[in-house]
Amino acid sequence: MSKKPKTPAPARPRKPGMRGWPGWGAGSVGYVEAPAEWRGTTVQVCGLWPFVAGSGTPMVGVPIGRNTITGASLCCDPISWFTRANLILNPSEFVLGRPGLGKSTIVRRQALGLAAFGTHPMVFGDLKPDYVDLIEALGGQVISLGRGRGYLNALDPGAAAGAAQRLTGDRRRAVLADIHGRRLNTVSALLTILRGEPPTDREETLVSGALTVLDERHQGVPVLADLLQVIKDAPEPVRHLALDRGNLGRYRDITEGLESSLTALLGGGRLGDMFARPTSVPMEVDRPVVFDVSAIDDSEALLQAAALLTCWSYGFGTISAVQALADAGLAPQRHYFVIMDELWRVLRAGRGLVDRVDALTRLNRQRGVGTAMITHTMSDLLALPTEEDRMKAKGFVERAGMVITGGLPEAEMPQLTQVVGMSRAEQEMVVGWSSPPAWDSSANREGAPPGRGKFLVKVGGRPGIPVSVELTEAELGINDTNRRWAAAR
Repeated sequence: MSKKPKTPAPARPRKPGMRGWPGWGAGSVGYVEAPAEWRGTTVQVCGLWPFVAGSGTPMVGVPIGRNTITGASLCCDPISWFTRANLILNPSEFVLGRPGLGKSTIVRRQALGLAAFGTHPMVFGDLKPDYVDLIEALGGQVISLGRGRGYLNALDPGAAAGAAQRLTGDRRRAVLADIHGRRLNTVSALLTILRGEPPTDREETLVSGALTVLDERHQGVPVLADLLQVIKDAPEPVRHLALDRGNLGRYRDITEGLESSLTALLGGGRLGDMFARPTSVPMEVDRPVVFDVSAIDDSEALLQAAALLTCWSYGFGTISAVQALADAGLAPQRHYFVIMDELWRVLRAGRGLVDRVDALTRLNRQRGVGTAMITHTMSDLLALPTEEDRMKAKGFVERAGMVITGGLPEAEMPQLTQVVGMSRAEQEMVVGWSSPPAWDSSANREGAPPGRGKFLVKVGGRPGIPVSVELTEAELGINDTNRRWAAAR
C-alpha cells in the first residue's frame, strides 16, 4: 500500500525584525532614532488626535471633582496652588457664575479642604447664609449681626490694639498706622454708602485728624459718637486742617455737612446704629469665623453693603495684627482663607466704593492669607456709574491668581474675554452650562440645571480645566441651601 505524499505546510509570511529586514541591502538599522515629540494645546493639535496625549490635571490642593472631558481628578485651591504647586502668582481667586449653579458650593469645598490642611476659613459677611453650617461643623465661631441682633463698632481695631501694646519700635508703629488707615477707610466708606458719593478730600482730612486726636485723648475703644464729639469740640489740630483761618464760625460751616452725616450714623439714618455701638462679640483668631448678616433684609441694600464692608475691614485688620505678632515671634503663624461673597452689593452701593474695597485688599498682602472674591457676572463689576470705577473693578479679576467661572450667558463673553483668555470652545461650554433646566415629566418638576456644579478653572493664558464638583455624603448637610444639591443627585 503506497503512502500519500505529505502536503507541504504553507509558508509563513515573513516579518521584519525590530530593526527592519535582515540581510545585505534589506534596510536593517543598528540604531533606532527616537521620534520627535511636540506639545501643544487642543486648539493647535486637535487634528492629530488620537496620536497625542494630553497633560494631566493638577493634583495639589483640595480635591474638587473630575475633569468633565478626561475624567481625571482635579485638586484646586488658591493657597495650595500658590505655596506648593507654584501655579499662580498670588493666593487669590475670583469666582463668577449665575445664581443657583453652585458658586458658594465650590468655595465651601475649598474652605473645608483647607481647614483639614490647618488653614482657617474666614467668612466676613454671610448674607444667605451659605457658610454658617460649614463653620459650625468645623467648630468655628458664628457672629450674628443685624438690627437688634448684634453690633460691630466701626472704630473697633479688634486684636490690633492688643498687638500694638505687645510690639515695639517699627513694628508697633506699623500696626498703629494700619489701625488708623482702616478706621479712616471704614468711616469714609460708611459716609459714601449713606450719601451715595464719597466724602470730599477736606472731609477725609478732617476725619483723619479727628481720629488722631481721639487716639490721644480717649481711653479704651472709641465709638462714632466719640469721633463726632472731637469734631464738635474743634481742637486746634483739627481746626488747622479745616483751614478756618482762625474763625470758629467758618469752622462750623466747613464741618456742618460732616457732622450731619456722622449724626445719621449714630442711629438716626438709614444705616441705624449697627456700627455706632461697642462690638457685641469680638472675633477670635484661632478657629474658623463667619459673620452672619442674613438677618438684614434684601430690601435694605445699603445696610447690607455697609455690613459687608465693615466686616471686611474689621476682619482684615484683626488678621493683619495676628500676622504682625507672628512675624515678631510673639504668636504662632496661622494661615487664613478669607471669603468675600456678594461683592456686587458693596460696589453698587455708592460711587467710589471700589476704592474702599481695593484699599482693604491691598492692605492685606501679607503672607499666609488667601482670598476668594465671589460675584455673579462681569456686568456686576462693569455696571458702575463712572469709567474709573469700572476699570478698577475689572482689575479685581485681572489681579486674581485664578478665575473660576460657572455658567454665564452669551452676552457676558465679550466682557469676560477682555480679562480672561478663553477659546471659542471654552466660551461655548460656559454658555451651555447657563441653559435653563428641562422639564422632568416623570417627576412633574424641573430637572437639575445642566450647569449645576460645573466650573471652568482658568489660570493666565493656560487652557481651562472643566470640572464637575462632586459632593460626599458628609457634605450634603452643610450644602443643603437653596441650591438643593441633595435633591439634584
